[in-house]
Parts: sequence; structure tokens; C-alpha cells
Amino acid sequence: MDPIVLTYAAYLVISVALTVWVARVLSSNGRAFLVDVFAGDGEIADSVNRLLVVGFYLINLGYVSLALKIGGDVTTLQEAFEVLSRKVGLVLLVLGAMHLFNLLIFSRVRRSASKSRAAKTANA
Repeated sequence: MDPIVLTYAAYLVISVALTVWVARVLSSNGRAFLVDVFAGDGEIADSVNRLLVVGFYLINLGYVSLALKIGGDVTTLQEAFEVLSRKVGLVLLVLGAMHLFNLLIFSRVRRSASKSRAAKTANA
């Protein structure tokens, strides 16, 4: 089989598997954080969590699809590994950046919600 086709296949399998794994970890471990952000309302936290997972899949799998094209020839096994390494590395960087962005946004939301709850308590 053509080395470039094998590289494409390996890239897709690895990238999709990494995306699914990260989404599952973030979803299961992020629930407690979201419940706190939404003042103990587990139903809203679960709904937001599911929406975030869908968005996460759409953005990451969209990136994986757009980044599939290899800009040159892959004729040797060494070149295949080098291209695959670059592509999977970029996917990992995108996944990490999205994770940090989500943490930043939710820490701000959590801080804002905490201040709002404290103000309501002080006024009561």
C-alpha cells in the first residue's frame, strides 16, 4: 500500500482516538466543576457539559479533517513517521490549547458566579 495512504490512515485513527479520549476525560472530570459553577444545579451542569463536548468534537474533528492533506511526497517509512509525528503533534497542541481556553473561560464564569452569590447573600 502507498506510504501516504498509510500515513493518512494512521493520522486519522490516532487523531480521532485522542480526540475521543480527551473529550471523555474532560466530560467526566469537568462535571464537578460545572456543578459548582451552576450553584449545585446538576441538570444544567450536565446539559452544558454535553454541549461543550459536542463543540469540542466539532472543532477538533474539523481541524483534523482540514489538516489531513500532506504538502509533499511521502515515499519512505521514515518520511511517513516524520509527517505523522508533525500532524499528531499539532493535534495534541490544538487539544491542549482548547483545554486551557475552556479552563480560563470557566474559571472566569465560576469567579463571576461566586461574586454574584456572595452579593445576593450579603443583600439578604
